[in-house]
Amino acid sequence: MIEEKTTLESRTEHTQIVMNSHLNGSGRLFGGQLLEWIDVVAGVVGRRHSGANVVTAAIDNLQFKAGAHRNDIIVLIGRVTHTGRSSMEVRVDTYVEDCKGMRKPINRAYVVMVAIDENDNPIRVPRLKITSEAERAEWEGAIKRVELRKQRRSEGF
Repeated sequence: MIEEKTTLESRTEHTQIVMNSHLNGSGRLFGGQLLEWIDVVAGVVGRRHSGANVVTAAIDNLQFKAGAHRNDIIVLIGRVTHTGRSSMEVRVDTYVEDCKGMRKPINRAYVVMVAIDENDNPIRVPRLKITSEAERAEWEGAIKRVELRKQRRSEGF
């Protein structure tokens, strides 16, 4: 197994056009549909980083900043922000892209993925190699989110 990997080695971008089947009753992108796309992107990032199959352990800090409508281009960008022994925190940012290529953020989510072996047992993942101050800041924020997740688990949430 590779001992460490950079964020760029597993960065994933997914593009989608919002179709009628993706809309809720208000004519906007259904939040559950966006959540599915986020989970898929996080899964690809986790598989690329770990070199193994992954499962979703948690989704938190899901912030809907704006809506999307029929025929909008949606761009999801995922990257690893933190690694534990078998887990990876993946940040997925979602944008609406206009016809000129300008992107407006509409959502941010943090997803915890766990690498597993063929018997569904957690396995060790490569450490994350920090290559910039922005990545270091994201890592520091992730440490706080890890502690909050532990606290919520201990409180039964």
